[in-house]
Amino acid sequence: MVQINEGLCKSCGYCVKFCPKQVLQIGHERNRRGHFFPVVVNERSCITCAVCALMCPEGAIEVSKGGGKA
Repeated sequence: MVQINEGLCKSCGYCVKFCPKQVLQIGHERNRRGHFFPVVVNERSCITCAVCALMCPEGAIEVSKGGGKA
């Protein structure tokens, strides 16, 4: 499961670019800082590799597998 803290996102797009399964895309809503934030569009394809979380310079993404973090 991918969880995004929209308020921390600065819309760099790294999470979208580096996801090997294209689980995320930049959405159409802005956060309070005025940035478009990513949304999960293909959660069933997620392999919980956490590359999106590792690439996020703002630490705005958490990936969990089962009950704990991946």
